[in-house]
Amino acid sequence: MRIGNVKLFNPVIAAPMAGVSDRAYRILAREFQCSLACTEMASDQALLYNNPRTFTILNHTSEPGPLSVQIFGSNPENMARAAVIVERIGADIIDINMGCPTPKIVRNGEGAALMKTPELAARIVREVVSRVRVPVTVKMRKGWDENSVNAVEVALLTEAAGAAAVTIHGRLRSQFYGEQADWDIIRAVKTALKIPVVGNGDIRIPVDAKRMMEETACDAVMIGRAAMGNPWIFAQTVHYLATGELLPPPALQEKLSVARRHLDLLVETKGESLALLEMRKHAAWYIKGLPGAARMRQKINQAATIKELHQMLTF
Repeated sequence: MRIGNVKLFNPVIAAPMAGVSDRAYRILAREFQCSLACTEMASDQALLYNNPRTFTILNHTSEPGPLSVQIFGSNPENMARAAVIVERIGADIIDINMGCPTPKIVRNGEGAALMKTPELAARIVREVVSRVRVPVTVKMRKGWDENSVNAVEVALLTEAAGAAAVTIHGRLRSQFYGEQADWDIIRAVKTALKIPVVGNGDIRIPVDAKRMMEETACDAVMIGRAAMGNPWIFAQTVHYLATGELLPPPALQEKLSVARRHLDLLVETKGESLALLEMRKHAAWYIKGLPGAARMRQKINQAATIKELHQMLTF
């Protein structure tokens, strides 16, 4: 599969997730055979005003590519200027967020709110495409609510504006992340477009990925929440799509070893103090379902040093 001039070696992509898909997460995703990883979303305004935290989010030092950087905003000129900055710092792909459902984003006409203004969405894509050399992609939802299921319309407009690929999350903004994702809308978009279409929503196990590709004919799948504390899902899905064989789940020692690796990458990227705080949620995901997980999670949240947390993640 190609997205513009970027070749992906398999059809399994890591979704951008706020507060999750940082450098440490993306490195692990690639170590587990994910073909494309995307940053947390970055505000066009934060980029234009050189917000330090935003540039920390986009840190990809010594990170293998390709890298997709997701930006959000609602002003075509500002989005284009932000895209130029992102291209300059090394993005291989620029992704435009038209799917984030959170109130603080949509109240500014950004994220999923762009599904309500298709012409503006297309203008943003057209302006960004005109100013950068790297491929520009779009991640969108099924629509805003049940009265405006317009993913096909918006996808066609963004394709005409120069988008190199489109990702469809099969939920309305009004559904946030609840209810079942509608894969029929992914199939409808794939049928309408000539550019690659990536399917997203309710891929929890490798079998789901294969079923989505068969039912929708999408070119690739994007995995989000199922990968939190579970980077194995990328390798398992790649293997299953290629062979039809399900790999066994990781053993306890392997899960804890990868959790420690995640912690080390966080320290490398963000320093010990921040890594200690941020690893709490990741550790909870890694140990979920293990015997004594609740008690272990309490201890992890009380860890005062990186060394102490390392020891807790060692049996």
